[in-house]
Amino acid sequence: MDRIEPRLVTIFGGSGFVGTQIVQLLAKRGHRIRVAVRRPDLAGHTRMFGSVGQIVPIQANVRNAASVRHAVAGADIVINLVGVGHSRGAQTFEAVHVDGAANIAAAAKAASASTLVHMSALGVDKAAEVSAYAASKLAGEEAVLKAFPDAIIMRPSLLFGQGDGFFNLMGALARMLPVLPVIGGDTRFQPAYVGDVAEAFALAAEGQVKSGRIYELGGPQIETYRQLLVRIQREAGRNRPMLPLPSSLAKLLALPFAILPFPPLLTADQVELLGVDNVVSDAAIKDKRTFAAFGITPTAMDTILPTYMYRYRKHGQFDRDNAPAPIL
Repeated sequence: MDRIEPRLVTIFGGSGFVGTQIVQLLAKRGHRIRVAVRRPDLAGHTRMFGSVGQIVPIQANVRNAASVRHAVAGADIVINLVGVGHSRGAQTFEAVHVDGAANIAAAAKAASASTLVHMSALGVDKAAEVSAYAASKLAGEEAVLKAFPDAIIMRPSLLFGQGDGFFNLMGALARMLPVLPVIGGDTRFQPAYVGDVAEAFALAAEGQVKSGRIYELGGPQIETYRQLLVRIQREAGRNRPMLPLPSSLAKLLALPFAILPFPPLLTADQVELLGVDNVVSDAAIKDKRTFAAFGITPTAMDTILPTYMYRYRKHGQFDRDNAPAPIL
């Protein structure tokens, strides 16, 4: 690959799970980076990923167009990773996924940025009819492409890796609960390693793939939700019975979480999402709008999950590897 000349990159949401991975990769490539977040005082850890002054956290709220324009000013590359898993207060799906995405795309265009990479989610086109989250993500894609036609849209599947939200949560539940609830057990997922997704973002940011396209990023394995729970229990050394829950009952159980002051464990919208397959489409495979476009061979769950899921075993890393099989 030809050497890429270092440029200024603004990364919205750059202090999060995916963002920190991308920041590290782009810093190693020599780029200067602005990490645009609502609370830059909480993003100081990103500075250590580069040399002195190379990475600078900056205040920006995607709902505030003026702050977005300030964060983007002079940037050659803009990356948007901002997203919310549930609507609450001013942080609604519409405000963040649609209006916020449109603000970033318009600011990138006005600043004459050469590249805009926008993070969406796999399967939003299929789930938009039943999920407000998916509908907002799909509308956000449309808003981005309208303002910045050459934008690159990335749709990653469920992510795994140190610090992920799904496998760690389910591992903790397998450790604490006597029974694991199963919602949409036959729904298929194609989990992708966060390191592979970050590498794809970095390559997209540097112009290594065609722009104005939607890329779907899924790992090498397709498993049902029930199979993923079996895998998680195996890695966590747990043997919990798994109890199928109808979606109607799951939505009822999710109601109390909506009024609690902390992020909900489950929402009715997430129940709907769990009923829709989350796999790379045949069209994306045919058009090579997958990891293949980036020359990346996706990493298997077997390679990564054992490196951090051991923490949910009774004795952590000192437990034996041959954990009992979960009860089906």
